[in-house]
Amino acid sequence: MAVAEPALTLVSGPSRSGKSRWAEHLAANSGLPVLYIATGPLRHGDDAWRQRLELHRQRRPASWPTWEVAGGLSEALDRVEPGQLLLIDSLGTWLAHHLALESGEWAHCQAELLKALGRCRSAQLIVCEETGWGVVPATAIGGRFRDRLGSLQQQLHQRCLASWLVLHGRALNLLALSQPVPSP
Repeated sequence: MAVAEPALTLVSGPSRSGKSRWAEHLAANSGLPVLYIATGPLRHGDDAWRQRLELHRQRRPASWPTWEVAGGLSEALDRVEPGQLLLIDSLGTWLAHHLALESGEWAHCQAELLKALGRCRSAQLIVCEETGWGVVPATAIGGRFRDRLGSLQQQLHQRCLASWLVLHGRALNLLALSQPVPSP
């Protein structure tokens, strides 16, 4: 008997769109025990970032354990017990930890993440930022972030059972409302 792949859901959107709140809503209503995996840095001395993290913490139920993994998401996925829902917030902050990697190193890091997600025996709900909506980044590093995140999102989307775009506090079911873009 073949083992079914755990479900992968993407929730994306621009900053302050409500994507994390929507992901938390989906997780709370999943019927599964939730493990919250935070990939953001602590940023000591950055009061605005600290306040933002605190708002996220206050919204989460106390029953959700939290792992703060920063850039170590692949390694963390290998430690997860099956039968949970992993709420991973967020793909962009994970990528930011690896932004300085050269192309070959990045390809290896990205491949390791995709393999770890495939090995993981728990359902995954990944929050990811949308970048580059019509604006060309003014810096090379900004362009690298946009390009790497967009490419990784497309690869993950191929594995998704559900995909949501959150804009203006509204969640759109992308699989129900869209058609795939043909490959070149």
